[in-house]
Amino acid sequence: MAVIFNPEDDYILEDERVLLSPLTKRDTEHLLPFAIKEPTTWHYSLRSAAGVEGMTNYVNEALAAKSEGKEYPFIVFDKLNNAYAGCTRFYDIQLKYQSLQLGYTWYGEKFRGTGLNKHCKFLLLQFAFDQLGIERVEFRADAKNERSITAMKNIGCTVEGILRKHLPLNDGTRRDSIILSILKDEWETSVKEKLRAQL
Repeated sequence: MAVIFNPEDDYILEDERVLLSPLTKRDTEHLLPFAIKEPTTWHYSLRSAAGVEGMTNYVNEALAAKSEGKEYPFIVFDKLNNAYAGCTRFYDIQLKYQSLQLGYTWYGEKFRGTGLNKHCKFLLLQFAFDQLGIERVEFRADAKNERSITAMKNIGCTVEGILRKHLPLNDGTRRDSIILSILKDEWETSVKEKLRAQL
Protein backbone atom coordinates (compact mmCIF):
# COMPACT_ATOMS: atom_id res chain seq x y z
CA MET A 1 0.00 0.00 0.00
CA ALA A 2 1.35 3.42 -0.97
CA VAL A 3 2.34 5.96 1.67
CA ILE A 4 0.12 9.05 1.76
CA PHE A 5 2.58 11.83 0.98
CA ASN A 6 2.40 14.86 3.26
CA PRO A 7 4.86 17.70 2.53
CA GLU A 8 4.79 18.67 6.21
CA ASP A 9 6.10 15.27 7.31
CA ASP A 10 9.79 14.56 7.77
CA TYR A 11 10.94 11.84 5.39
CA ILE A 12 14.40 10.53 6.18
CA LEU A 13 16.06 8.40 3.49
CA GLU A 14 19.36 6.67 4.18
CA ASP A 15 21.66 3.77 3.50
CA GLU A 16 25.22 2.99 4.57
CA ARG A 17 26.62 5.81 2.38
CA VAL A 18 24.20 8.72 2.46
CA LEU A 19 21.59 10.42 4.61
CA LEU A 20 18.87 12.53 2.97
CA SER A 21 17.03 14.78 5.40
CA PRO A 22 14.34 17.40 4.77
CA LEU A 23 16.00 20.76 4.09
CA THR A 24 15.50 23.35 6.84
CA LYS A 25 16.44 26.99 7.23
CA ARG A 26 19.18 25.96 9.65
CA ASP A 27 20.86 23.98 6.88
CA THR A 28 21.86 27.20 5.12
CA GLU A 29 25.02 27.31 7.25
CA HIS A 30 26.03 23.82 6.08
CA LEU A 31 25.65 24.81 2.43
CA LEU A 32 27.21 28.29 2.51
CA PRO A 33 30.80 27.04 2.00
CA PHE A 34 29.77 25.71 -1.43
CA ALA A 35 28.02 28.95 -2.30
CA ILE A 36 31.08 31.01 -1.40
CA LYS A 37 33.92 28.77 -2.62
CA GLU A 38 32.33 26.95 -5.57
CA PRO A 39 30.02 29.44 -7.32
CA THR A 40 30.31 27.72 -10.73
CA THR A 41 28.36 24.76 -9.30
CA TRP A 42 25.18 26.41 -10.60
CA HIS A 43 26.45 27.27 -14.09
CA TYR A 44 23.64 25.28 -15.73
CA SER A 45 21.02 25.89 -13.06
CA LEU A 46 17.94 28.07 -13.36
CA ARG A 47 18.23 28.93 -9.67
CA SER A 48 21.77 29.87 -8.71
CA ALA A 49 22.80 29.54 -5.08
CA ALA A 50 26.17 31.28 -5.52
CA GLY A 51 27.18 33.67 -2.75
CA VAL A 52 25.64 34.22 0.68
CA GLU A 53 22.57 35.97 -0.70
CA GLY A 54 22.18 33.36 -3.44
CA MET A 55 22.20 30.43 -1.01
CA THR A 56 19.90 32.20 1.43
CA ASN A 57 17.39 32.86 -1.34
CA TYR A 58 17.82 29.32 -2.68
CA VAL A 59 16.90 27.73 0.66
CA ASN A 60 14.05 30.17 1.31
CA GLU A 61 12.52 29.56 -2.12
CA ALA A 62 12.81 25.79 -1.71
CA LEU A 63 11.10 25.91 1.68
CA ALA A 64 8.35 28.18 0.36
CA ALA A 65 7.67 25.72 -2.46
CA LYS A 66 7.63 22.89 0.08
CA SER A 67 5.04 24.69 2.22
CA GLU A 68 2.84 24.98 -0.88
CA GLY A 69 3.16 21.24 -1.51
CA LYS A 70 4.93 21.77 -4.85
CA GLU A 71 8.40 20.56 -3.89
CA TYR A 72 10.20 18.50 -1.27
CA PRO A 73 13.88 19.44 -0.87
CA PHE A 74 16.52 17.33 0.87
CA ILE A 75 19.98 18.13 2.17
CA VAL A 76 22.54 15.43 1.34
CA PHE A 77 24.96 14.18 4.01
CA ASP A 78 27.83 11.95 2.91
CA LYS A 79 28.43 9.40 5.68
CA LEU A 80 31.70 8.22 4.15
CA ASN A 81 33.23 11.69 4.39
CA ASN A 82 31.17 12.80 7.41
CA ALA A 83 30.22 15.98 5.59
CA TYR A 84 27.30 17.76 3.97
CA ALA A 85 27.55 17.30 0.21
CA GLY A 86 24.71 19.25 -1.45
CA CYS A 87 20.99 19.19 -2.17
CA THR A 88 18.34 17.43 -4.24
CA ARG A 89 14.55 17.50 -4.39
CA PHE A 90 11.26 16.24 -5.70
CA TYR A 91 9.37 18.96 -7.57
CA ASP A 92 6.36 19.40 -9.81
CA ILE A 93 4.70 16.86 -7.52
CA GLN A 94 1.41 15.76 -9.07
CA LEU A 95 0.04 13.00 -6.86
CA LYS A 96 -3.29 13.04 -8.69
CA TYR A 97 -1.46 11.84 -11.79
CA GLN A 98 1.12 9.78 -9.85
CA SER A 99 4.04 11.71 -11.29
CA LEU A 100 6.81 13.98 -10.10
CA GLN A 101 10.15 15.35 -11.17
CA LEU A 102 13.48 14.70 -9.49
CA GLY A 103 16.12 17.36 -9.80
CA TYR A 104 17.72 20.57 -8.56
CA THR A 105 20.51 18.18 -7.63
CA TRP A 106 23.96 19.55 -6.96
CA TYR A 107 27.02 18.43 -5.03
CA GLY A 108 30.23 20.08 -3.94
CA GLU A 109 33.24 19.42 -6.14
CA LYS A 110 34.86 16.72 -3.98
CA PHE A 111 31.65 14.67 -3.91
CA ARG A 112 31.16 14.46 -7.67
CA GLY A 113 32.02 11.21 -9.40
CA THR A 114 32.35 9.35 -6.08
CA GLY A 115 29.22 7.21 -6.40
CA LEU A 116 27.31 9.38 -3.94
CA ASN A 117 24.77 10.43 -6.57
CA LYS A 118 23.79 6.84 -7.34
CA HIS A 119 23.08 6.19 -3.68
CA CYS A 120 20.94 9.32 -3.50
CA LYS A 121 19.04 8.48 -6.66
CA PHE A 122 18.42 4.89 -5.56
CA LEU A 123 16.89 6.05 -2.27
CA LEU A 124 14.78 8.74 -3.94
CA LEU A 125 13.52 6.46 -6.71
CA GLN A 126 12.81 3.66 -4.24
CA PHE A 127 10.78 6.06 -2.11
CA ALA A 128 8.90 7.46 -5.12
CA PHE A 129 8.04 4.16 -6.78
CA ASP A 130 7.88 1.67 -3.89
CA GLN A 131 6.37 3.85 -1.17
CA LEU A 132 4.52 6.72 -2.86
CA GLY A 133 3.20 4.62 -5.72
CA ILE A 134 4.48 7.04 -8.35
CA GLU A 135 4.13 5.84 -11.95
CA ARG A 136 6.55 8.26 -13.64
CA VAL A 137 9.64 10.11 -12.44
CA GLU A 138 10.84 12.79 -14.82
CA PHE A 139 14.25 14.44 -15.04
CA ARG A 140 15.19 17.64 -16.88
CA ALA A 141 18.47 19.38 -17.57
CA ASP A 142 20.07 21.97 -19.77
CA ALA A 143 20.74 20.08 -23.01
CA LYS A 144 24.36 21.34 -22.85
CA ASN A 145 24.95 19.88 -19.38
CA GLU A 146 26.72 16.70 -20.47
CA ARG A 147 27.77 15.67 -16.95
CA SER A 148 24.19 15.68 -15.65
CA ILE A 149 22.84 13.96 -18.74
CA THR A 150 25.45 11.20 -18.47
CA ALA A 151 24.63 10.74 -14.77
CA MET A 152 20.92 10.41 -15.53
CA LYS A 153 21.51 7.90 -18.30
CA ASN A 154 23.79 5.91 -15.98
CA ILE A 155 21.02 5.43 -13.42
CA GLY A 156 18.65 4.09 -16.06
CA CYS A 157 16.81 7.11 -17.46
CA THR A 158 15.37 7.03 -20.97
CA VAL A 159 15.76 10.14 -23.12
CA GLU A 160 12.38 11.38 -24.36
CA GLY A 161 13.37 14.47 -26.30
CA ILE A 162 14.31 18.13 -26.27
CA LEU A 163 12.15 21.13 -25.40
CA ARG A 164 13.64 23.83 -27.65
CA LYS A 165 14.28 27.29 -26.19
CA HIS A 166 12.40 26.06 -23.18
CA LEU A 167 13.49 28.40 -20.38
CA PRO A 168 15.20 31.79 -20.03
CA LEU A 169 18.73 31.98 -18.66
CA ASN A 170 20.34 34.73 -16.62
CA ASP A 171 22.36 35.95 -19.61
CA GLY A 172 19.19 36.70 -21.60
CA THR A 173 19.38 33.63 -23.84
CA ARG A 174 17.09 30.61 -23.65
CA ARG A 175 18.11 27.05 -22.97
CA ASP A 176 17.03 23.83 -24.63
CA SER A 177 15.92 21.33 -21.98
CA ILE A 178 16.43 17.59 -22.32
CA ILE A 179 13.66 15.41 -20.89
CA LEU A 180 14.37 11.96 -19.45
CA SER A 181 12.27 9.61 -17.36
CA ILE A 182 11.94 6.32 -15.55
CA LEU A 183 8.58 4.53 -15.46
CA LYS A 184 7.40 2.31 -12.62
CA ASP A 185 7.43 -0.85 -14.72
CA GLU A 186 10.99 -0.06 -15.85
CA TRP A 187 11.99 0.44 -12.23
CA GLU A 188 10.48 -2.85 -11.19
CA THR A 189 11.73 -4.97 -14.08
CA SER A 190 15.26 -3.68 -14.59
CA VAL A 191 16.35 -0.25 -13.34
CA LYS A 192 16.08 -1.00 -9.62
CA GLU A 193 18.35 -4.03 -9.66
CA LYS A 194 20.81 -2.55 -12.17
CA LEU A 195 21.18 0.57 -10.07
CA ARG A 196 21.42 -1.42 -6.85
CA ALA A 197 24.28 -3.43 -8.38
CA GLN A 198 26.22 -0.20 -9.00
CA LEU A 199 26.09 0.92 -5.37
